[in-house]
Amino acid sequence: MLNSSEFVKRLEKVLEYYGLSATAFAEKINFNRSTISHLLSGRNKPSLDFVMKMLQNFDEVEMNWLLFGKGTFPSINENKGKSITPKSKDEVSGKIPMDLFSEQNIKEQSKAVYTDRNLKSIERIVIFYKDGSFNVYQN
Repeated sequence: MLNSSEFVKRLEKVLEYYGLSATAFAEKINFNRSTISHLLSGRNKPSLDFVMKMLQNFDEVEMNWLLFGKGTFPSINENKGKSITPKSKDEVSGKIPMDLFSEQNIKEQSKAVYTDRNLKSIERIVIFYKDGSFNVYQN
């Protein structure tokens, strides 16, 4: 069960880490300022939509830490110490850049990620579209 007062402390820690006011934070995750105010005051608990937007916009925030205080913040990753770059409009809206799925890019990524780490390589990627069509990319 979510402890509201502990959640508020973690949310405040995120705001402090990124140097954001409640208003700037609300704008960054495209959320109503009053909702943020109610969360910070402990009046309301966070919605799933709020949590998801927060996780999408702040890479260093991990869900288990945010909700339950388990883990660390900022999360330890290979980008530690590098400057934080804002997400593009497409990333925030959830749209995936289509060049990400070019056959050449998929082949390069599968070789770079999987063969460099001696893991299994990707045999095939299938992308299904809402209209029922699909694309198949094979190594």
